[in-house]
Amino acid sequence: MSSQTITDAGARFEFGRNWAQFLRLLDDHRIERAEESLKNLIGVESLEGKSFLDIGSGSGLFSLAARRLGARVHSFDYDVHSVNCTKELQRRYYPVDGSWTVEQGSALDGRYLSSLGRFDVVYSWGVLHHTGDMWQALDNVDALVRPGGTLAIALYNDAGGRSLIWKGLKRTYLMMPRPLRPTFAAVTSVPGELRSLASALVKLRPSEYIHKWTRYADAKRGMNRWRDIVDWVGGYPYEYVKTDKVFDFYRERGYTMTYLRCSAGPLGCNEFAFQKTGSGA
Repeated sequence: MSSQTITDAGARFEFGRNWAQFLRLLDDHRIERAEESLKNLIGVESLEGKSFLDIGSGSGLFSLAARRLGARVHSFDYDVHSVNCTKELQRRYYPVDGSWTVEQGSALDGRYLSSLGRFDVVYSWGVLHHTGDMWQALDNVDALVRPGGTLAIALYNDAGGRSLIWKGLKRTYLMMPRPLRPTFAAVTSVPGELRSLASALVKLRPSEYIHKWTRYADAKRGMNRWRDIVDWVGGYPYEYVKTDKVFDFYRERGYTMTYLRCSAGPLGCNEFAFQKTGSGA
């Protein structure tokens, strides 16, 4: 995930610094899991001959996955550290490649977006709710999808009061001195971890909890559990939305939903894929 907002730097989580740590753990297995996740979400086995826009490229992992699947990739992120992470993966795996462009840009910058053209696949996993103006960002990405193309996004679920509480916790994280932030992230994650452990023990399957750490990459798109915890606790700006509102929003703009995966818990991300089938209202 990554940040796209043009707001006060003091009110923003530095997603790219977190993902720079993740790149130290990246290996072929994680990349393969990311590819499988991307294929499942979009509903394809290959992106050969397709254009792919990664909005909020973050670590660069899914830009890399799309490129390995054959797409011509354009990646951008507002966070300069995230841009550097994506460029690092480009350097590692496609050092001389005219089919992968990496830039700094914002999902709220209409002038920048209008310069990009349209794409067969527009992908933005866990990003647009961090822009500080989610609905504007959701509207902006519509113009980037080619007729017949696919829009694939993930957005935080609206869990009512719990989401509001977490919004305050995320803001608190950013107000803390940097050296104290990892401790705060660990402490705030304890209740959820204890619930997960208790559930595994009640079922007499303690390994179930252990595997949530040791096999996290298999279940979670090739990602890392601790880095995801830091991303979650610190991830601000933070907005959230109910599934039906997203469906209605894009239906009015001429999209048909082709994939929906609801979060396993109330606070997680719901994943959507839409096909642009008409001109909308």
